[in-house]
Amino acid sequence: MTAVLTGTVTSADGTTIVFDRCGTGPALVLVHGAFTDRSHPTFAHVAAALAPWFTVVNYDRRGRGASGDTRPYAVQREVEDLTAVIAAAGGSAMVFGGSSGAALALTAAARTAAVTRLALWEPPYHVDPTAPSLPRDLAARLADLAATGRRAEAVELFMTRAAEVPASAVAALRADPSWAAIEGLAHTLAYEAEVMGPGNALPTRTAASLNTPVLVLNGGASPAWMRNAGVALAKAVPGAAHRVLDAETHNVSPRALVPELLEFFARG
Repeated sequence: MTAVLTGTVTSADGTTIVFDRCGTGPALVLVHGAFTDRSHPTFAHVAAALAPWFTVVNYDRRGRGASGDTRPYAVQREVEDLTAVIAAAGGSAMVFGGSSGAALALTAAARTAAVTRLALWEPPYHVDPTAPSLPRDLAARLADLAATGRRAEAVELFMTRAAEVPASAVAALRADPSWAAIEGLAHTLAYEAEVMGPGNALPTRTAASLNTPVLVLNGGASPAWMRNAGVALAKAVPGAAHRVLDAETHNVSPRALVPELLEFFARG
């Protein structure tokens, strides 16, 4: 078993960010997406699997797990959180981000030279008309619902409109014991919408400004609009590579993901 050490770092605005660290070697930071924290099985498995080659740092984004949540929220605060985690890992690091966490990692990589290599799993940008139609004020609506105690409504809005979860599946999920934990993260859904930006538009200028090696990954069984977004993002980033993992969905299997990450990050 790989030893996991838990630590904390203080972000620029005074927020405490909690992380798990395991392994030895070059630093690799994991950035999770919506409804997750550092305990998520996929990220925990990836961390353990890559620990023989890297010092893997898996952290709770603000508002989740054991990390703090200083208000008001701003995407720049999350960039500062990641920068602080990288500083604690040694000053520079390779970064892997999943879903909206991939969008956050992309934003951070454009703002700090501390990110040396960047792998992204299906950031849900919308580049064609088959993508979900999102209200332009999604972040504000999610924030209002959570702030006024309508946390279940916030979760339902995000799941049905942004994550394409059928309403019947959401209704069934509400009867599951996991619903309490899901609803507990409702206040962070506005953060995800802020990270993605209005309409989940592809940040072409940000992508074009990157000068670090980038790998964009998609699942072969994910919706076509997600694969199209991956292709478009890889084209927008100078020199980026794009890979499709056959039979994988947005909820990617660590068994399929780890070899791709190991191959890409080992080059660094």
